[in-house]
Amino acid sequence: MQKLFVLGLFMLLSVLITACGPDSSVQVNTPNTTMQLRAPGPNPMVNQPDQNGLIARAVAGLWHGIIAPITLVISFFNSNVHMYEVHNAGSEYDLGFLLGITVVIALLSLFARMRR
Repeated sequence: MQKLFVLGLFMLLSVLITACGPDSSVQVNTPNTTMQLRAPGPNPMVNQPDQNGLIARAVAGLWHGIIAPITLVISFFNSNVHMYEVHNAGSEYDLGFLLGITVVIALLSLFARMRR
């Protein structure tokens, strides 16, 4: 049973890694729907200032990552609110955003442990 689980996990990991390649896509067809899964593409707004002349950097990415759960909920009700700033500095912003999300998850897990 454990060998089957490891094999399935390995196959899933292989598909996920392959799907992350550039210009890769997977099409899933069911009787009622068709879904196209694609890897993220380039952002044409990288290093392009917004209407205020600003480009989001690592600190803005960190803040946007920290407030991402709240922003996600608000975005369901307000189409003008987005989780991610497209006018950013590329990898610098992405790193800040990922660290912000990590901070939120770490704090939530810490609070969950303290309640036990």
